Amino acid sequence: MPKSQLKIGALLSYVVLALQNLVGLVYTPFMLRMMGKSEYGLYSIAASIVAYLTILDLGFGNAIVRYTAKYRAEGKQDEQYRMFGMFFLLYCCIGVITLVAGGVLYLNAENIFDTSMTAVELQRTKWILVLMVVNLAITFPFSLFGSIITAYEQFVFQKVVAIVRIALNTATMVVLLTMGYRAVAMVVVATIFNVVTLGMNFWYCQHYLKIKMKFGNFQCKFLKEISVYSFWIFLNAIMDRIYWSTGQFVLGAYAGTAVVAVYAVAIQLQHMYMSCSTAISGVLLPKVTAMAVQDSGGKAISDLFIKTGRIQYCIMALVLTGFFLFGRQFIQLWAGVGYDDAYIIAMLFFVPLTIPLCQNLGITILQARNQMKFRCLLYLFISLASLVAQIFLSRAYGGIGCAIAIAVALTLGQIFVMNVYYQVRQRIDIVRFWVEIFKMSIAPTCLTIAAYHMLQHYAIDSVLKLCVGIFLYLLVYLPLFFALSMNTYERNLILQPVKSLLKRI
Repeated sequence: MPKSQLKIGALLSYVVLALQNLVGLVYTPFMLRMMGKSEYGLYSIAASIVAYLTILDLGFGNAIVRYTAKYRAEGKQDEQYRMFGMFFLLYCCIGVITLVAGGVLYLNAENIFDTSMTAVELQRTKWILVLMVVNLAITFPFSLFGSIITAYEQFVFQKVVAIVRIALNTATMVVLLTMGYRAVAMVVVATIFNVVTLGMNFWYCQHYLKIKMKFGNFQCKFLKEISVYSFWIFLNAIMDRIYWSTGQFVLGAYAGTAVVAVYAVAIQLQHMYMSCSTAISGVLLPKVTAMAVQDSGGKAISDLFIKTGRIQYCIMALVLTGFFLFGRQFIQLWAGVGYDDAYIIAMLFFVPLTIPLCQNLGITILQARNQMKFRCLLYLFISLASLVAQIFLSRAYGGIGCAIAIAVALTLGQIFVMNVYYQVRQRIDIVRFWVEIFKMSIAPTCLTIAAYHMLQHYAIDSVLKLCVGIFLYLLVYLPLFFALSMNTYERNLILQPVKSLLKRI
């Protein structure tokens, strides 16, 4: 059963990813047009504020999964139930802290946004904020059961629930937006579906997994052990929030809701771009972890790092060059009039993110070697530096200034410093990695330059013309990249499944 759960769960995880991106591409333009810039900006600001409160999880969710799996392997059922009881109480306390923190934000909303919002916008933001905070406060204690389901490898149930939730939530919101409801309705619907999902997880744990919670002596020594494990995960969560949630908050304080709406569109595109890489690396994680544990350094790790990076770059290069050529027209047709700056902001994210996304195998290597400290501290430092720069640059240049601050931080920290660290301390052959990436980039770079000059003579002002342009680009790009940029191993990854399929036919 676990093997079938893993295989079907892995397949369903890609279905969830594809569905999320499809909903983002199809539903978002409808939502933007129905809500308008101001209303969507209000929603994005409140969501970015509440996103900060999610770090109150403190990395415990990951720890629950790890220690539940450990106790199950050791046959320690009683210890499991005591741990569940301890974490349920902890999460209840965190939920109360969330409500208090949300109350403080609610009471100080006028001081933060009074210069950039009207009185009506401010009142609606406060209502959205209250609903989101209550939703999060309820989520914390009941998130325990989602972590338990993951630890028990019940992936099929989780993914099916996620698929149904995405479909029903989107369908409900389409109906409500058509009827004239706006941002507050979005939050109410999201809260209802979230509570239902949490309730289903609780029911599944009680009736199928027969999970119990034991409340007794508080395990201070055990909590200390878990806290050490969770600390670096917590730091990484802080960094992630500062990078990708600070912008909306800062722009909401200094530039207004319309600018936030444009920036939020770029952030959504950035999430889609990152998912292209994480979906690929997720398939390779088990093999990578085993090799990293067995081989403390040397050529084997470097070969795997470069091999994985090349495979990821095959996808990232296509998406990056395609968005560079057609992204502006895509955003105009997708998001509508007034979102042109989202293209520049998205490109400022995409370019410096490309290399870290092709090197995310390095994170797995560091985890296997238990050497995450340097990376977490570095990323925390550069994210804080980025926050300071965002405040200054957003005042002068709006959303583009905010994106420049993040792009510079990504380039300095995640590319320059981390590449030196991988080469010197982790003994990964980064020089060879860059040589390989450079050789792979020659053909797509030349084609992109040629295509860019050709597109200056053609106006892409309809969905049909955009689709035709992308199709023609792929018609030239794919065989050219296959012949000139891929090596034998990468070509076989494509040819072997095709040959197998032809033989069956």
